[in-house]
Amino acid sequence: MARAEVTLDAVPTPCAVVDRDIVAANAARLRAHVAGLGVALRPHVKTAKSLDVARLLFDGGTGPVTVSTLAEAEAFADAGFRDVLYAVGIAPDKLGRVTALRERGVDLVVLLDSAAQARAVAAAGIPALIEVDCDGHRGGVLPESAELLAIAQTLGDVRGVLTHAGESYYAYTPEALAAAAEEERRVAVRAAERLREAGFAAPVVSVGSTPTAHAATDLSGVTEVRAGNFVFFDLVMAGIGVCSPRDIALSVVTTVIGHRPEKGWVLTDAGWMATSRDRGTAAQPVDQGYGLVADLDGTLIPDLLMSGASQEHGTLTTRAGSGADLPDLPVGTRLRILPNHACATAAQHEAYQVVAGSRTVEAVWPRVRGW
Repeated sequence: MARAEVTLDAVPTPCAVVDRDIVAANAARLRAHVAGLGVALRPHVKTAKSLDVARLLFDGGTGPVTVSTLAEAEAFADAGFRDVLYAVGIAPDKLGRVTALRERGVDLVVLLDSAAQARAVAAAGIPALIEVDCDGHRGGVLPESAELLAIAQTLGDVRGVLTHAGESYYAYTPEALAAAAEEERRVAVRAAERLREAGFAAPVVSVGSTPTAHAATDLSGVTEVRAGNFVFFDLVMAGIGVCSPRDIALSVVTTVIGHRPEKGWVLTDAGWMATSRDRGTAAQPVDQGYGLVADLDGTLIPDLLMSGASQEHGTLTTRAGSGADLPDLPVGTRLRILPNHACATAAQHEAYQVVAGSRTVEAVWPRVRGW
């Protein structure tokens, strides 16, 4: 018996929708760019947390991945992925789960930036990358520090170095993005050179963020690039010029449930539980509220924003100063919200309704949850 067609007109709202064709195009773009620079791509699965998205990236294969949780590592190991980097600083109490995965034949490598972590990891006999700070954004040791070599000495099995140019998310010109990419490369390569001069092999030099992965023009000395957000993209990435809104593969379908005409509001059933509270564009030159609003076919509605969110209610208004009239959106109208931060929005949902340039739902892809 043929499966009845399901469309976005009928799925329960709010729900997360992924356009498979846009994901494929985003992946092909970055793969081609990185390959042209002679470096391997190790996608970060933290954005989609989806085996189906990963299989799309690898044309059904099980290529190397980066994870942000051990739950992801375990799910991907169950699906046959054997080359996994856990790119969050390791906590000693998680080493038992790491060891269990390695005993299953998974080459799971951990990340650290302190002697205390190194002692625990060395005692467990687990390989690690040393995190190097390239821009003061988060963790890591400085490339010229004595601490880098002290950690390596404690660790013994130094797989290499890793850095992440988190400050690139605040670069708003091609020149600034290119500079961030080059600084990321320079710092990682210098740290690896110091380790090798001290007698450590350090074969892996891992760099990457979605902005720098796309902006890099020279990756000499680098062995792999990590990026995750690129599979879906979002309004933060559009705001810094890495993509355009038409490249955003993830959206949230919502239904109009009311109006407050005296306030200029349209109310929907998608609050921050569906879109997240992330306001990443607030610091950008153009603030997109909680997200841009499109019709059910994905066409943006000019000057309409999701400007407010409570737990289960979204508020849509026209952009301040635009002079635009609030569109006529009767109760029951279905819309799509394009997210500020794809990782945060995706995390609100159990699964993706998958389309391919239409309203027809072709599949439902589950997400990995938990830590």
